Amino acid sequence: MDALSGLLESPKARGAFLLKSVFNPPWGLRVEDRAPLSLVTLMHGSAWVLRDGGEPLRITAGDVAVIRGPEPYTLADDPATPPAITIDPDQRCTTVAGQDVADSMSLGVRTWGEPHRAGSTVMLSGTYQAPNEVGRRLLAGLPAMLVQPASAARAPLIAMLAAEVDKEDIGQEVVLDRLLDLLLVNVLRAWLTEPGTGAPLRFRAQSDPVVGQAIRLLHEQPGRPWTVASLATAVGVSRAALARQFTELVGEPPISYLTGWRLALACEMLRDPGLSVAHVAAKVGYSGPFALSTAFKRELGVSPKEFRQGKRPRESTAGGPDGRTVVLGR
Repeated sequence: MDALSGLLESPKARGAFLLKSVFNPPWGLRVEDRAPLSLVTLMHGSAWVLRDGGEPLRITAGDVAVIRGPEPYTLADDPATPPAITIDPDQRCTTVAGQDVADSMSLGVRTWGEPHRAGSTVMLSGTYQAPNEVGRRLLAGLPAMLVQPASAARAPLIAMLAAEVDKEDIGQEVVLDRLLDLLLVNVLRAWLTEPGTGAPLRFRAQSDPVVGQAIRLLHEQPGRPWTVASLATAVGVSRAALARQFTELVGEPPISYLTGWRLALACEMLRDPGLSVAHVAAKVGYSGPFALSTAFKRELGVSPKEFRQGKRPRESTAGGPDGRTVVLGR
């Protein structure tokens, strides 16, 4: 697997919050759920996305907006329309006066809002609940908002997601999670490969003959006891040359990158209750549970046990915040 494919493999929703919303103008929705990443696409109508301190952006049917959290944002029929409803961190929906409207505005299975009529805006939204579901390195490199305009090629995927949101069949949560992942990967792939989008250089480092090969080795053999010297020997350059080139392109030294990759793999493996912490530690290159726990606490702020119990890791700030809005195809 090449490093770019490995990056795109990161999104793995687990019980993502998906909802179909119907609104009649004027309408405004303030989202303060502190989710690490949300996707919004419209089936009918249009909407404005307003991030605090950013320029309003209008999206129309078929567009997909990828919105990085945890900062709040507003969705509305017009930039001048004040929000009438707020979504809190527990997905609780209230009016500005504090009245809970989750039940009173329910329209059926995962459908919410107002009765549909001519001129209604119909919106699909999907929310990743934790940073590790997206991939911490990927999340840290994303702009504040990424928008992919409507395309005929993506229309069947959105239609499938819209159809599945209404269902309550066996395994429905898994189906919705994977469709949300697929929609996100579709947008990310365009962002990473389209020239001029401002995607961080570290996401394109796999094209470098030296650094790309080093990244592939780290991804393919995370459990190997790598040092900068052994990695340099494996790719045929000096230790100093590899350290310099890797840090320039990726933004961090090789062993720091390896630590992040090992912990990302460990997070995924720890979701399997049948795997012991000792087994996970050995698989990703740590000498034992204590060494893995030390790395977890240092980098993520939680222990493997706490992670398994559902405690959220510390939010990553690697790479610094990118407040830009990127619209693809421009």
